[in-house]
Amino acid sequence: MNKKKISITKMSGLKDDFDESKLIGSLERSGASDETIYFITKNIKKLLFDGISTKEIYKKAFEMLRKSSRPTAARYKLKKAILELGPTGYPFEKFIGEVLTYQGFSVEVGVIVKGHCVNHEIDVIATKGERHYIIECKFHSDQARKCDVKIPLYIKSRFDDVEKERMKNPNNNGKTHKGWIFTNTRFTTDALRYGNCSGLGLVSWDSPRGSSLRDRIDNSGLHPITSLTTLTRREKNLIIENDIVMCKNLVENPELLNQIGIKRSKHKSILREAKELCVSN
Repeated sequence: MNKKKISITKMSGLKDDFDESKLIGSLERSGASDETIYFITKNIKKLLFDGISTKEIYKKAFEMLRKSSRPTAARYKLKKAILELGPTGYPFEKFIGEVLTYQGFSVEVGVIVKGHCVNHEIDVIATKGERHYIIECKFHSDQARKCDVKIPLYIKSRFDDVEKERMKNPNNNGKTHKGWIFTNTRFTTDALRYGNCSGLGLVSWDSPRGSSLRDRIDNSGLHPITSLTTLTRREKNLIIENDIVMCKNLVENPELLNQIGIKRSKHKSILREAKELCVSN
């Protein structure tokens, strides 16, 4: 006889069947060992009940993982860590700039650009060879929120205005210009359809496959400072206020821990976890 399926409540409020493979997949991406994955999966299944939220499942899995390995737990909480970069969008813009820099782009963050009709404040400008990207970063502190079709419609109009002005310069002939939107959540179906149709690049938390935001972070080892389990929320905010959003930046500037008043007794464990997170999966 087949076992009764357990219904879970997603962040959006929608119901779905519990899928063990999704839990296993997220644990594998965090770098957890096969033994740890088996242990956590077995114990999570014992705790399930109809209607349990994905948030509660995540919380229980994170607690178990943290007892096994802090760096692995930090990787597991990546999505939540990105959400914690808020409430303003600027740390997210800087974070995206760092990720693109790692990928070989020359990057500028927060730039005023002349358009054909008006000037525009562009979140990120990224250049690599003959390729030039104008990037809008849409940050949401609620992972249930999606970017609807109004976002790519608005960005496309801005991109077209900037491109029209740039094409007046003969030095831009032959160069590839493209608009990109990065978000830490997801796009609606209409937003994706319009983006693909209009030539905009759309990068969300889990798409496109192989080059999503999550993939780019996993492949680079560029984890946000908010991933660290050895820091309190207040300490993370103090570090972000000092214009540091990446674990690698903290590793390169360990004296900052002294400057913002974090106890010396914590320095070693904080830096050890940060260094381990800087190693790509």
